Amino acid sequence: MSDGKTILIIVGIKEWVVPQDKVFFDLFDRMAQTVVSAADMLVEIVENFAKIENVEEQCRAMKEIEHQGDEITHEIYEQLNLTFITPLEPEEISRLASALDDILDYIDGTMQQMYSYGITETDNSMVELAKLVQLSVIEIEKAVNGIRTIKNPTQIEERCIEVNRLENIADNVLGRAIMDLFKTKDAITIIKLKDIYENLEIATDKCEDAANVLSDIAIRHT
Repeated sequence: MSDGKTILIIVGIKEWVVPQDKVFFDLFDRMAQTVVSAADMLVEIVENFAKIENVEEQCRAMKEIEHQGDEITHEIYEQLNLTFITPLEPEEISRLASALDDILDYIDGTMQQMYSYGITETDNSMVELAKLVQLSVIEIEKAVNGIRTIKNPTQIEERCIEVNRLENIADNVLGRAIMDLFKTKDAITIIKLKDIYENLEIATDKCEDAANVLSDIAIRHT
């Protein structure tokens, strides 16, 4: 075998064996930023819903962000199938990708639901829940950025604890919103708004799920 062919084989083996740290962490950073972009758009829409001239167009824009997230998630799974040694446990990579994708799905789903239900205005409970989602994903993005090196696992843990705190607040907001809702007499409106409130709160649940995965990663790799 010639020296040139030997070098090519060695390089090929090295690329197969060496952990592709940068690839996975870059993808997770992109995914976290995509989730933040969706949450930012959600808050902007919910706060200004009555002023929006074309809600359908905003729904399409949100759906496009959701599609971007799907593509990143798919790329993560593709890399997972191609990489022999990963910087995190394959199960951790899979769980985190799925958790981030779930958050994005619920943000997009809530927006599509508001449009399909023909909602003409939002209320304080929707705004508060949307902002809790936004605050949660900001913390998650910072935690995701931190797992690249895990130099300070305490900071990751603090982000995750904050997400859990925000989820508890969302539970309380949901409870109050539903109590107020059932004081009204319009059954159709009750059904519509209850669904929207609950989906926004589930988005914070999904944020907590992602935080739990990140917390486990920080603990396991320190």
